[in-house]
Amino acid sequence: MAHDTRFEPFADEASVHTIGGLSFENGRARIALHGSLEIPRDRAGLALARDLKRAADAVLAALESADLPDRAAEPAQPAPTRVRNPFT
Repeated sequence: MAHDTRFEPFADEASVHTIGGLSFENGRARIALHGSLEIPRDRAGLALARDLKRAADAVLAALESADLPDRAAEPAQPAPTRVRNPFT
């Protein structure tokens, strides 16, 4: 079953909305989905499917209400740093 009751897409960089084993990781620039979700054909599965739809609808509504660029900028990657090998 879902653990979170509210999901505000793009609201912060830290919150996570979990449905079964599927996590929606919030970010101001993008939402990351991780995991998997099994929806059984029963009342519990119906509740999971409804929660999944609510989360997807929230993401869609947030995207539709924004002035979006054609393509989002890729996140900056930190430069690699060289460290001393502790095993030599």
